Amino acid sequence: MTTTDDALDALVRTTFEVAGVLTRIGGEHDLSLTQLRVLGILRDRRARVTELAAYLGLDKSTLSGLVDRAQYRGLLARGKNPEDGRVVEVFMTPAGLELAKRVEDDIRRALAPAAGRLDPQQLDQLVNLLEVVSARSSRTPAVPEPVVE
Repeated sequence: MTTTDDALDALVRTTFEVAGVLTRIGGEHDLSLTQLRVLGILRDRRARVTELAAYLGLDKSTLSGLVDRAQYRGLLARGKNPEDGRVVEVFMTPAGLELAKRVEDDIRRALAPAAGRLDPQQLDQLVNLLEVVSARSSRTPAVPEPVVE
């Protein structure tokens, strides 16, 4: 019988394997794991620096520096919120969107063999179980990362 410890061990091992893939691919594009997460979050939305910092568990100043470096590379930009001009948001530039798409394609290719070992029913089960495991608590800021399909 599988124990909670067995499940946690499998989850940690899988996380390490996926993080290794993400770190390698990020490095190939001169991006850290945190920068990859920012691109993943912003690929289909705008967000305040404070929201991103809270979601990623970073100080605002740390995230501001990360955004500054990405802005220097032409990947991100800052702009006023269309509904409230007092609010400054961060968003992806066309170059950032293009890089995010290339990175996403690389990640899909790298992880496809693992997913390919599962039949359609197992894939459904995996997605459903991961949705339950990754459900965020009510204390976590609401800047959800888009799901890679």
